[in-house]
Amino acid sequence: MNLDIHDMGVDEAGQVFVTPSAYADDRRFHAACALLRREDPIHLVEHPDFPPFHVVTRHADVYEIELHPTSFANEPVSILVDRASLERARQTGLGIRSLVHMDDPDHRAYRGLTVDWFKPRSLARLDDRLADLARQTVDRMADLGGECDFAREIAMPYPLQVILAILGLPESDYDFMLTLTQELFGAQDPELARSTNPADILLVLQDFVQYFSVLTEDRRACPAEDLASTIANGCPHGEQMPPLELISYYMIIATAGHDTTSSAMAGGVQALVENPAELARLKDDPELIDSAVDEIIRWTTPVKHFMRNCTEPYDVSGHEFQPGDAMLLSYPSANRDEDVFDDPFRFDVGRSPNPHLAFGFGAHYCLGAKLAKMEIKALLTELVPRLDSVELAGEPSLMQTTFVGGLKHLPIRYRLHR
Repeated sequence: MNLDIHDMGVDEAGQVFVTPSAYADDRRFHAACALLRREDPIHLVEHPDFPPFHVVTRHADVYEIELHPTSFANEPVSILVDRASLERARQTGLGIRSLVHMDDPDHRAYRGLTVDWFKPRSLARLDDRLADLARQTVDRMADLGGECDFAREIAMPYPLQVILAILGLPESDYDFMLTLTQELFGAQDPELARSTNPADILLVLQDFVQYFSVLTEDRRACPAEDLASTIANGCPHGEQMPPLELISYYMIIATAGHDTTSSAMAGGVQALVENPAELARLKDDPELIDSAVDEIIRWTTPVKHFMRNCTEPYDVSGHEFQPGDAMLLSYPSANRDEDVFDDPFRFDVGRSPNPHLAFGFGAHYCLGAKLAKMEIKALLTELVPRLDSVELAGEPSLMQTTFVGGLKHLPIRYRLHR
């Protein structure tokens, strides 16, 4: 990727992190990140619509901050939010307080409720199911006649089926949950948002509240052997969760549990299409699939950032943070850091080591990381050997977002064999 953009200064580069459309322009976004890593790696971003914050762009600095969760807390703000949205949430009382918003002791107690569901031993029981779903997914590609929008028609439904089945939701609700997820994470994208009115994100939250409130009543009355029952009846501090934390728990599992994985899958297929030599390596040596999965996750980095809040004076690479300072940890930038990754803008299915930070690190390491990797591996294991040819059939397009996202369209043309 040619990142030589001469008309950009560090202040302009910092503005990409508050600009949803910037994340839909890979070349310019990564050029801005590379400039900041080189010239101002902990850069103060000021914009009238947002409280000021520092963007942290180097791998070593993101890692250092993640490693010290007491010095750099999730609360009070763990996701970049503009002033108007903060005020709406304050006035309405509608918001989210999930695992990604919490610090200890709440974080440890709430995470402990479901952590066993996502341990390797527990997830191993899904191997056959994932293989079946991958086979059905590639068969569906074959049935589509050699052309499809891989992002929407293939990558989105597959992980959705997995996580909602683990939750225990009926298949009749899958499309509804997909729509709500797209409206939540795509609220800054005109194509995906419910409306052009930013305040309508509250309507999306209300739909989640209504759905999961009914689900809670059902699982408390009639518990089942599913993750929804575990959440509904969980008592992290010896008593049932407050409504905000309860609904937020469902939401983070149901939405992030599939949307990030589908973004990685679609972006991974695009990378293989655009790097045919790497696809050929995978076809010739299937043992590279494990490393290819990690490279796909590094390459796509569906979670774009989390915010951290300084609680005590702390020096990071010569920058002295003070209590109250807010910082945005840029995972896409960390995952293209030239000081850590050899030729970071080369997609390499055999990359090793690959110390990417797409799942975060430390206490807040992604709960579903193992499941996401299993799903992507199952799809590649089925798709790659059956893929005779593949090419773009149109222009891929990325979601406009500042938080979570990836490809919203990936038109491809292909030949598959049964």
